[in-house]
Amino acid sequence: AESVALLHLASMVQRDLPVLFIDTEMLFAETLVYQQELSERLGLRNVSIIRASDPARTDPDGTLHQRNPDACCALRKAVPLQQALTGFDGWITGRKRFQSGTRAHLPFFEIETAPGAPARIKVNPLAHWQASDVADYIDENRLPRHPMVARGYPSIGCAPCTSAVKPGEDPRAGRWRDIEKDECGIHFVDGKMIRTGANS
Repeated sequence: AESVALLHLASMVQRDLPVLFIDTEMLFAETLVYQQELSERLGLRNVSIIRASDPARTDPDGTLHQRNPDACCALRKAVPLQQALTGFDGWITGRKRFQSGTRAHLPFFEIETAPGAPARIKVNPLAHWQASDVADYIDENRLPRHPMVARGYPSIGCAPCTSAVKPGEDPRAGRWRDIEKDECGIHFVDGKMIRTGANS
């Protein structure tokens, strides 16, 4: 829902900066349309759409998210992203401290390590932004909002695992509602959030 701010910043620096869009094949149709519209409007010239190589083998009936949401996120998001990041020395995320308790101490720079893979730097340029900073940036730059934000979706993931948020609820309350899960796993290694500051 807030990706437009980071994408706009990137487009002002380098329009052919590689942008990875993870299509889990379970996204809302509005998200797919919004992604295409943003790419065109911002003039992004190097967008790669990445997907799981063979999701039907692991999830033949498309219900893995009901039985094991962590495995579904790994299959459809984490593994494809890690494969797509091969060859990159670093990557940029749009995570912000205000988004959840697990992100409350998010630094600007992290060293990402995984067994058998070279270390990679992860940059979180918006880590210290508040929700009002994001909203102000979007308004001041006349950027389009994801159409589902106006319908009560301040955080948007896959359709089966995302619901609208009621007034007063945490903005991420609609993600994996009623289960003990608040992250998809793309910022985890071996099931654990790895946060190593670049100055450590």
